[in-house]
Amino acid sequence: MKLSAVIPVYNEATTITQVVEQVLAVSLDHTLGGIDKEIVIVNDGSTDETASVLNALAARWPRQLKIVHHEENRGKGAAIRTALEHVTGDLVITQDADLEYDPQDYPALLAPFKDPAVQVVYGSRNLHKNPRSTWSFYWGGRLVSWIANFLYGAHLTDEATGYKVFRTDLLRSLDLESTRFEFCPEATGKVLRRGIEIHEVPISYQPRSFAEGKKIDWHDGLDAIWTLLEYRVRRSP
Repeated sequence: MKLSAVIPVYNEATTITQVVEQVLAVSLDHTLGGIDKEIVIVNDGSTDETASVLNALAARWPRQLKIVHHEENRGKGAAIRTALEHVTGDLVITQDADLEYDPQDYPALLAPFKDPAVQVVYGSRNLHKNPRSTWSFYWGGRLVSWIANFLYGAHLTDEATGYKVFRTDLLRSLDLESTRFEFCPEATGKVLRRGIEIHEVPISYQPRSFAEGKKIDWHDGLDAIWTLLEYRVRRSP
């Protein structure tokens, strides 16, 4: 099998090299009987030095990396949709570019796929103790998870997690429409509407502050709730 790590990037020149190095360093030789990996990075209209850093990384690892550039910033959802046009793996994992999530969790995230029936796995920051950026951010995430569970009859502990793993054919079949951070609730809602179980495994988490470049805020939480409601009442999944 093959894993495609999809990394949307916007103004992360200081962290993207380390993230790529971490993803490439993860050994998946004993995961699912051995699994290859590729990295698909979408530079989402960065205005810092991200583009030149990515070009250097592509020259350094031409076989493992695919780099795509958006001319202007379009949002995380748009970047993931662009990346899906280029992935060749059997599984897709979403990877943030800001060092909050540790690629060493990949083996645990992929292990449930030993069962052919498993279609989606989320990495939960709430299944064991992790640092929290702010109480409002933590409880906002728990509220979004509760609303998802209420609307769709699920049992998620961390709907908004950055680590989401899908079988590629399923993710493509969702016909994603989102452009920004509403990718997460859109994917969640569409998967649950189809009656597909979302499995969760515990992951580690090192939050960064807004001063350090964190981009998601309370407006995105409201958008997430609205998106969950929208896809719950649509006539087709």
